[in-house]
Amino acid sequence: MGFGKKMIGKYEIGRTIGEGTFAKVKLGVDSTTGEYVALKVQREIRTMKILHHPNIVRIHEVIGTKTKIYIVMEYVPGGQLSDKMLYSKRLNESEARKLFQQLIDVVDYCHNKGVYHRDLKPENLLLDSKGNIKVSDFGLSALMHKPGGLLSTACGSPSYVAPELIANKSYDGAAADIWSCGVILFELLAGCLPFDDRNLLYLYKKITRAQYECPQWFTERQKKLISRLLEPNSIKRITIPKIIEDEWFQKDYVPSCSNEHYEDIDLDDVKTAFDSIEDDNNKKTKFGSEHAIHETIKKIEAAATDVSLSVERMNNFKMKMHRKTKMTRCCRSYIELSAEVIAVTPNNCVIEISKSTGEIGVYREFCKSLSSLLTDKPESSQKQEPDKVNSNSKSTQEKEW
Repeated sequence: MGFGKKMIGKYEIGRTIGEGTFAKVKLGVDSTTGEYVALKVQREIRTMKILHHPNIVRIHEVIGTKTKIYIVMEYVPGGQLSDKMLYSKRLNESEARKLFQQLIDVVDYCHNKGVYHRDLKPENLLLDSKGNIKVSDFGLSALMHKPGGLLSTACGSPSYVAPELIANKSYDGAAADIWSCGVILFELLAGCLPFDDRNLLYLYKKITRAQYECPQWFTERQKKLISRLLEPNSIKRITIPKIIEDEWFQKDYVPSCSNEHYEDIDLDDVKTAFDSIEDDNNKKTKFGSEHAIHETIKKIEAAATDVSLSVERMNNFKMKMHRKTKMTRCCRSYIELSAEVIAVTPNNCVIEISKSTGEIGVYREFCKSLSSLLTDKPESSQKQEPDKVNSNSKSTQEKEW
């Protein structure tokens, strides 16, 4: 009944059965009872134990019980940078530069510690009350034990992943993180991604060829730096010391200071346990619909079709939407959303959309499509007199919290 593989305590460790934000989930078996269990490898805790920087979300404490592990982390009130971008679109140059400077400081600090994040994206960049970056989610990070080594496990989010990861070869973790920083800088200044396509094959072709277009408002200095960050040849790609020397980067630059005086968290007693930590990156959005429930559900299904999501009805009020694409062993994409419709009156509903996993871009596209469909007035409203329609035009817009 055992796996005949690695042992952790009394458990034999088998194959990977899941991958979460905080951990990789392994199938295990109790060597004394033969009972199957799920074991989470808490990589993020181990990595963050050695990282003490003002722009990295800090773990205050890890509390282990017989059934759970609780990670007590610093509260960052400003939310995700991706949320700010969703409503602000592009940032002004000075704000984008400040955030990029802080990001580079963090990445430089991590690399000097031998840690490579491997999943840098706006969803993993939080903002504190003063608008400063706090890097989070080291669940996919790698710890290099010897300088100059190469990594072999392909990680990251499709739109931010470096070309060398797509090639499915060993790669330099530092260069891969720098590429992701380049994508983020482009997004901060442009309000959109440099590489974006619903078809993964086309997306990866654009990335490997560094095929992108800068908006007309980009300055020459911005274009020059981004072109060096998004250099498809990792050997020729700009390094962090050169980024810091860059003229555009240097303006108003104030280096961050690490907090090496922080005490390490004692994790010796926290090894393996069942885990009930929820993914803080789950997204939820609520809409108001001035349509009957059956019509509202049709609009949700239509919005899902618009972004190539398959719909699975759970009951009359709930549904799941998902899409899974696999290109190669390292290039895959999976998105899962859920929708619940609550009838308030016969012709008014509340819709709650949740993203459990996957790229934020697809989630945004779906919400945008649904928002547009919900603004279509019910047939009864179309028959109102023109002055009545105009006076009620604001109330027919969807309400988003």
